[in-house]
Order: sequence, then structure tokens, then C-alpha cells
Amino acid sequence: MAALTTAPIRSHHRAARLALLLVVSFLAGCKVNETARASKPENPQTWAPEKLTSVAGVPATQIEASMKTKLAGAKPGKIDDDQWGHTQRLYKLYGDNALWLSSDGLHKTRTKALTDAILLANTDGMRMDDYPIGPLAQAIATLKQTKTPTADQLATADVLLTASYVALGEDLMTGQIDPRTMQQAWHVDPEEENIDSALVRNLRYEHLDQALGTLRPTDDDYAGLSKELQNWRTIVAKGGWQPVPAVSGNVKPGASASPAVLAAVRNRLAAEGIQATAGGSDSASASRASTSSSGTYDHGLAGAVAVFQQRHSINVDSALGKETIDAMNVTASYRLAEIAANMERYRWLPRTFGQRYIFVNVPAFKLEAYDSGQKVLEMKVIVGQEYQDKATPVFADSMETVVFRPYWNVPPAIAAKEIFPKGSAYMASQNMETFNQGGQTGVRQRPGPKNALGFVKFLFPNDFNIYLHDTPNHELFNKDVRAFSHGCIRLEKPDELAEWVLGWPADKVQQAMRDGPDDHSVKVPKKIPVFITYFTTYINNGQLYFGNDLYSRDDKLVPAVMTGAMPTKDVVDAVQALRRIAGA
Repeated sequence: MAALTTAPIRSHHRAARLALLLVVSFLAGCKVNETARASKPENPQTWAPEKLTSVAGVPATQIEASMKTKLAGAKPGKIDDDQWGHTQRLYKLYGDNALWLSSDGLHKTRTKALTDAILLANTDGMRMDDYPIGPLAQAIATLKQTKTPTADQLATADVLLTASYVALGEDLMTGQIDPRTMQQAWHVDPEEENIDSALVRNLRYEHLDQALGTLRPTDDDYAGLSKELQNWRTIVAKGGWQPVPAVSGNVKPGASASPAVLAAVRNRLAAEGIQATAGGSDSASASRASTSSSGTYDHGLAGAVAVFQQRHSINVDSALGKETIDAMNVTASYRLAEIAANMERYRWLPRTFGQRYIFVNVPAFKLEAYDSGQKVLEMKVIVGQEYQDKATPVFADSMETVVFRPYWNVPPAIAAKEIFPKGSAYMASQNMETFNQGGQTGVRQRPGPKNALGFVKFLFPNDFNIYLHDTPNHELFNKDVRAFSHGCIRLEKPDELAEWVLGWPADKVQQAMRDGPDDHSVKVPKKIPVFITYFTTYINNGQLYFGNDLYSRDDKLVPAVMTGAMPTKDVVDAVQALRRIAGA
């Protein structure tokens, strides 16, 4: 399990826990309306900046001149070049008007909506120190405490508010981190070209708080991860857990084990909310007493371990082995940061997937099909092995064709390594034949029950030659961890997917798969977006799961988001100061 071979971040200092306690306390007391996440803004495009002649007695021409100077100068601290460019363009698109000022000073409602949204970014696991929180709080405080502000002070506040709006909006729409810098094999278009239009459009809403809420992912899984982020912050703030000692071999249910190990396992499970009972008893205290006195790995504790294994993508056998104990010993702070990392991955995806789409999460070994926002199909999948040349990448394309009774054209590299060395007898036994492939001798497997692609494949042309297909090896779907393919994705229920994709009845699909013509292509009535994704934490039936980090992609991303998952005390203090000043 690759996720457990990565080096967990084990620096669990008292200062970090103190900061996290402050974060948990802050979030518990925050009155920001979180229903804005899924709400649609009302009364769209009813707001426009005021045509001001003066602000708090300061001529508008002086403020505009000061703003022009600032926009032509150096960008504010914490604002990067890309965000500064969006800020400059936003002002031009609004005619170089002040965007946060009214005749008597700051536009109170809209300023409050923005600062509330910045505060709420804590619940997204976003790095709050990426924003100019301190200067923004100071600029707002200056205007609130000064009866006769200067043009420079007014311009400073307006430009800082706009730059903060741009930075927050872009981060919510496309993420704070470029996946290309984190070796994520992520090839989904971040839609950077839409940022300016989205920022203009959302600023026009009268109810800016709701408009800002719609910039983040609005699906239930993202909201579920946000809720779990708060839960795990509490776990980390309480100190997490103590390591579970190693065991020799695999300790199976009913076997003897060290009472210290069993007690540590029980405490570790309890920290994650998994409670064990004694044998068939409902009494946890009876179980603790039984374990501590007998040193027996009882079935009640083994059942709880099985739940842990299921939630951490470990083959469920209820035994205490190295992989299970290694998973238990990943620190709470690392698990917390994994949740934040996967919320970031959600922000790398488009905000809308289309009316009908297919969503595959590689670490969950699962495919889901959606129609009109409702999940209509779910099945297990087998994905690429955890080797560099067999890892399934992250990308999005559109399904165009279904091929029944396909040939399998063996990729030349696989043919050279795995087919030709086994000789003609092996090829005959596998119903394979040679053919001319661009002037070279290639190998293909004829349609039939032995064909590696099964009886149907689904094509969505892409740069990686990845597709979905049937398989003759359906017994592999009984495994909990299913990384066996050469990068393509094998389906548990290919016939049901064909019915949904083509709109065919079941008998017509079965006819095409079993008795139809070989290598028969059928065009999909309307192209269907397919998203191949990589989420190592996800929500399943309301429960948080830690997936198998097959390709060790959390190694770089988790440390990069750690300060968003666990803000420092300085950041928490700055956030609280902004909250006090903005709410005053």
C-alpha cells in the first residue's frame, strides 16, 4: 500500500496543536452562512460600482488617481503575478471604478461578504497565509477608525479588497497549487481562461456572499470532506494517538497477542471513532477487560479492525499484520493534511461536469455514472498497477464509441516484454495472432471469452490510450485492492454501462456482446464526459474513507497543504484579527 510507505509528517509540536485548538474554537464560533456553498445567487447582475463624486469628503478623482498609481506599481504582498494581472484586468473591465467604496466610506455589506468568505476558506483547508490578511485588516481598520481618510488610504483598501477577492476567487475555482509542480499526473484543464469572466460575473451579484459560495465545488463529497476536516482538526488538537507496537507475523482473530498491543490497537481505533465490542457482547468495557486479562485477540476487536481495514483500502482479513499497523501509525496530522490535499484536488476539477457524465476515482477502485445530478450507476473497477509505466493518469475526455467483441491490439511494449518471449504455442493458447501494424509485426487477440478486453470496450479518445473495458477475469473484483491492469480500466458491470451509454435494452446489449459481429463499433448518441480522477480520501455513503495512494502522489501534495490543514498560531491570530475588525 503505497500511501503507507510515504514518509508521514511526524512533527506534532505543542504550538501546532495550540494553533489548531484556536482554529477549532474559531470555526465553532463562526457565524458565516455555510449554506452559501450550494445556494444559487439571487437577483443576478443587479450590482454595479457607484459613480462616485466623493468618498467621506475625498474627491473621487483623487482616489482614482491613487488607485491608478497603485495598480501600475508593485503588487501587494501575498499576491502573485497571475492574481495581480487578474486584478488589473478586473478594474479595466469595470471602467477603473472603485469596487468597494460608497459615498461614506467602505461598502459595508459587500466588504463584510468578502471578509466572511476569506474567513470561511479555513473550512476548505486552504492556506490562509496565501492572502494579505494582515494588511487587509489594517486597511479596513484605518478607514473605520478615521473620520477623515486620505485618498491613499481609500485607494489602498479598495485595491487590497479587490486583490483579495481575485486571489480567493481564483483559488476556489482552480486551487491554490499547480498540480504540474507536484507530480500529480493531472491532465484536466484548469479553465484558467475563464477566470476573468467568472470574477466579473460573480462580482455583479447583489448577494455577493452567495456568489462567492458558488465559486467552490458545490457537490456533497466536497462538503463532506470539509466536515471531516473539522472533525480531524479536533482529533489532532487533542493530540492524535500513540503509536501501535509492531507484531510478529499476522495475528488472526482468536490468537494470542501482547496485551499492550491490543490495548494500543483499541485506543487507536477509538480515536478514529471505531469502537470494538467483546465477542458477541455489546459491552466495550467487557471487551477491554477480556483483552487485558487474557491477551487474546478477540473477535469483537477483530471486527473493529476489519472496519478500519475497509476504510483504509486494506484487504479486509481482520488480522493484525504489518500493513494494518503501519496504516494505524500514520499520524493524525498527516491524515488531516490528506483530507485538505483532496479538497485541493476537487478544486482542480471543472465546476460543472455536464448533464450526463462518468466519474472514476482510481484509489477508490470505483466508477459512478450521473444523469441530471443523480447517481444512476455504480460499479467496481480495476486500475493500473502501481508501476510508473502502468499508472492510470488523471484526465478528462468524452466517450464517443462502444465496440462490441473487440480485438485487443497488444501495445508493442507489452508484446515485446510479455508475449513474443513466450512463443507461438502460448500465443495460440491465448487465441492471439500476428498482423501487420504500420509496417511492423504486431500481435492482437481475437474476440472471444479469452480476450483481455472481454466482450465490450468504451472509447473516449485521449493522449494516453486509456479506455474502459470488460474483462474475462471477473474474480479479481472480489479483491479489496484492485490494481492489476496495464493502465486501462476494467469494469465490473460493462453490460450495464453499455445499456446506459447507448440507451439500449439489456437483451440487445447481451446479443451484441455474445453473438454479434466481431469488432463492431457503435457511436454514442451524444458524447459523454469521462473524468478519470485520483482522490485518496473520499466520502462513501456518508463515511470518510482513506483510499490507496497507489502511485504515491500524496508525497509532495500533503506537505504543500499542511499549513492549510494546520494553520500556525500567527495565521490564526491574523484571521481572528480580521474577523474582529470586519465585524466591528
